[in-house]
Amino acid sequence: MHAVRTVRAPSMLRLAAASLAGTAIEFYDFFVYGTAAALVLGPLFFPTFSPLAGTLAAFGTFGVGFVARPLGSVLFGHVGDRRGRRPVLVASLLLTGVSTVAVGCVPTYETFGMAAPVLLLVLRFLQGLGLGGEWGGAVLLTTEHAPEGRRGLWASFPQVGPSLGFLLANGVMLALSATLSDAQFAQWGWRVPFWAAGLLAVAGLWLRTSLTESPRFLEIDVHARVPFVDVMRNHWRLVLLTAGAVTVGYAVFYTVTTWSLAYATERLGVSRTVMLGCVMAAVVVKGSLTPLAALLADRFGRRPLCLAGCGATAVWMFPMVALLATGSPLLMFLGFLGALLAFVTMFAVIGAYLPELYEPQVRCTGAAVGYNLGGVLGGALTPLVATALADHSGRVPWGVGAYLTGVAVLSLGCFALLPETRPAVLPALEPASG
Repeated sequence: MHAVRTVRAPSMLRLAAASLAGTAIEFYDFFVYGTAAALVLGPLFFPTFSPLAGTLAAFGTFGVGFVARPLGSVLFGHVGDRRGRRPVLVASLLLTGVSTVAVGCVPTYETFGMAAPVLLLVLRFLQGLGLGGEWGGAVLLTTEHAPEGRRGLWASFPQVGPSLGFLLANGVMLALSATLSDAQFAQWGWRVPFWAAGLLAVAGLWLRTSLTESPRFLEIDVHARVPFVDVMRNHWRLVLLTAGAVTVGYAVFYTVTTWSLAYATERLGVSRTVMLGCVMAAVVVKGSLTPLAALLADRFGRRPLCLAGCGATAVWMFPMVALLATGSPLLMFLGFLGALLAFVTMFAVIGAYLPELYEPQVRCTGAAVGYNLGGVLGGALTPLVATALADHSGRVPWGVGAYLTGVAVLSLGCFALLPETRPAVLPALEPASG
């Protein structure tokens, strides 16, 4: 007979708040790099390149973080499935925080030569490695504590974290951009948000030390020996479908929050302050509506919301790029808002949906690998592809709209092939052998 293991049930609000805060801090680290890549990293670290090539190279280092994320999911997923969800949250936050502070200390090409972009690349890889573990640990700890009928709602709190992280990162960038000259911003101002990540990481670690382990994890009697091998052997099709399904969310979000900054400031002559203000306003609305979309998923199902979001994305991408090309702050905001509302219809649901597709023994690895593979396809490639397509377009980057519409159709097909998980109970544990 197996010993019964019990833990004191934490307050769901406290647990969700800690998960949200930690996710916000880690995504702050990740987003502040994306904004810097769009605004200053090209000239500072790739000065021998043409403006277009420098932007592409900066976005290339940005993309390395996404390539590292699936590797982080395998590494931290192994820990989460073998040792517990809680250790993942502490280790991933520490790794991301330290590497982000280090980015702010890297000398530029002018003083360090080719070693500067190489070091930038290594630190960006470490950032991605840590973030690859963060999402799985945060959503699982929240989801596995939550009552069944409100699992979507509570799992949406970590999904609000990226919005808060983005607003915090770009709020700091906006304040610096508005108060410093272009020369001051390029010389030292861009480094300040990276240094601030150290203080945020300390705060996040303090919040997470009080969290209790997931009860679902403590119920597991037989742990997968190598969770990633089990996932690839028994769930490879599910991993590919979930990766393809979430690709559109990444593509849309990073088109709005990263590529559009570079495009509007370089091609349209819109000021950094105006662009950051437009994007941030749309993200505020998106973040505030995340719990509402999750409540709808608890009532009507995960899959219908995801299909609706993909359909809305496919319809809206051409209007979005047309509104962006006007350079009008109000019209650009409306274009971004429509795109992010379609995005949140899907991604508010993902925190509950992906873990529900896997059994507890491999859930941390399976859900996180699928989620972060989608990040490679949608987040890493999109700024590069969009920049190249826009360079061969006229005033309106129709090629970018066509690309995003194609990604939305691909993700729509993947969601259509995935099963519904609500209101089914989380998959039962396999009985212990012997």
